[in-house]
Amino acid sequence: MARELSAAFRAPLVYSTVTRLVVDLNRSPGHPRLHGETLRHLPREERESILAEHYRPYRTRAENLIESAVARNRRVVHVSAHSFTPNLNERIRTADVGLLYDPARPGEAGLSARWKAALQRAASGLRVRRNYPYAGTDDGFMPYLRTRFTPATYVGVEIEINQALVVGARHRWTALRAAIIASLREALASG
Repeated sequence: MARELSAAFRAPLVYSTVTRLVVDLNRSPGHPRLHGETLRHLPREERESILAEHYRPYRTRAENLIESAVARNRRVVHVSAHSFTPNLNERIRTADVGLLYDPARPGEAGLSARWKAALQRAASGLRVRRNYPYAGTDDGFMPYLRTRFTPATYVGVEIEINQALVVGARHRWTALRAAIIASLREALASG
């Protein structure tokens, strides 16, 4: 999905194939769950090696791209794509798609509201929620980036997709990806 978003908007793509069971690229340094449970007790040097190989390059590249665009007086819309498990700790999650953002940042709140409405029009019956299954202000990479860049220069929205949609019927996942792109395009155009 991220590759398709990048191609559709001719935007840089920063991605990683490392699993969060090794290192969670969306956690802050020092977060107790930065590394997967089985790796948390590795010697410090080994954990540092994982950070040097996976964590820092990903975050540095994304931050540098944003910083470069802002330095050229560009406004950045940063979309980060994630998935979530449909059931966590025996609780069913009640969304197909979540849009995470900071409600105190008008650009993010507005974009998220427009994107939600456009996505629901594009894919009727889709359960789209804002700041679900997580709050957009929880520990993560975007909250850190918000400390670096002003609301006038940086708009960050995370899209969370229920994994049941990803592993379900292939045609439904294909249609959802197309709806996500079309609805984001509509939300950006109407903003």
